[in-house]
Amino acid sequence: MLLTPTCFLWLLLVAVYDFRQRRVPNWLVLAGAAVALAALAFGAQPFGVTWSSALWGAGAGFAFLLFFYVIRLMGAGDVKFAAVLGLWVGLSALAQIWIVASLVAAAHSLLWLALRRWPLAPRLALILSGPASAASGGTTPTRARFIPYAAYLSLAAVVWMAWGRQS
Repeated sequence: MLLTPTCFLWLLLVAVYDFRQRRVPNWLVLAGAAVALAALAFGAQPFGVTWSSALWGAGAGFAFLLFFYVIRLMGAGDVKFAAVLGLWVGLSALAQIWIVASLVAAAHSLLWLALRRWPLAPRLALILSGPASAASGGTTPTRARFIPYAAYLSLAAVVWMAWGRQS
């Protein structure tokens, strides 16, 4: 089916963009939403997700991550991406994807904190912290959101697509 590679490509684009820029552009979120809704409307949803499950997944993805956006731990792109990911995979798969992505994001954070405290690999700490802004002289990031959460959600979704659906 053509939509599975389309979803895979979309997830890959989101992951690369979020790793490199630490943001997910609206055009990428809207493209994923348009294709997911079209797949649902034409009965071509590649993962067997119903309208009900897709809408619940989108709502849960948005509502749950909105809290983290409000307390300034997450960017708006992460929240919007999670909602669209819910449209693609549905509510039950989204919960599994969240758990995996959150564990990877926690490992990212712990590694970054350890490398800041004990600078054994300062270059790795800079890579983990994301792109530095020109205003800071290119040495330190100027914002607190250094974890590419949408990228980790994307990677967890790819793992789910490859292995999780077979059980």
